[in-house]
Amino acid sequence: MPDTVMIFAAGRGTRMGALTETQPKPMIPVAGKPLLDHALKIVDEADGISQIIVNTHYLADQIHTHLGDRDILFSHEDTLLETGGGLKQALTLLKTTSLFTLNADAVWSGPNPLQTLLQAWDPDRMDALMLLVPPENAIGHLGQGDFTMAPDGQLTRGPGLVYTGCQIIKTPPVERVEDDVFSLNVAWDVIRQSRRLFGLPYKGAWCDVGHPDGIILAEKMLEDANV
Repeated sequence: MPDTVMIFAAGRGTRMGALTETQPKPMIPVAGKPLLDHALKIVDEADGISQIIVNTHYLADQIHTHLGDRDILFSHEDTLLETGGGLKQALTLLKTTSLFTLNADAVWSGPNPLQTLLQAWDPDRMDALMLLVPPENAIGHLGQGDFTMAPDGQLTRGPGLVYTGCQIIKTPPVERVEDDVFSLNVAWDVIRQSRRLFGLPYKGAWCDVGHPDGIILAEKMLEDANV
């Protein structure tokens, strides 16, 4: 079972406008603490996570300094490698056949997403298991959805459920991609063709904090959850 998580924290955060002129997006505060700390809280509260890796690029020193007192591996990217390339590079630091990945630009309220995935993970049938929400529950998200899900949980491309940025994925499909810079979509499409790409609906609340309005929405979501 996976015991490693990679947090994606390398992006430039251009949609945040002036907020990322002097700080990386994962360091933007939401409800009094950086987005990155919200992601780490999820990791800390999950069972069985023994290794954390964070990729960095833009204003990386701020993230390295912020996490300096934690036992974390850093995978620094001199040039942005996108999600797939970033994960592929990070795997050179690890010895694992499957792991969690978690985006740093979302806030959650409800069941622990990593724990939720772990309870449904079936490596005999799955090469990837994504946590998804319906568009009406995707707070702050501007798209129309990414996947449709069959009754058995298999995923196909198309408007419908929104990918939350949290998954369990096996490493070989990523390592086999020849390119150094690529989106995880490349690996997902290969996995989907072998009918081993699965999804799981998330029953809690999730907010996309990829743009400034998302900060206000996330703080309201957290406030409502604490009432």
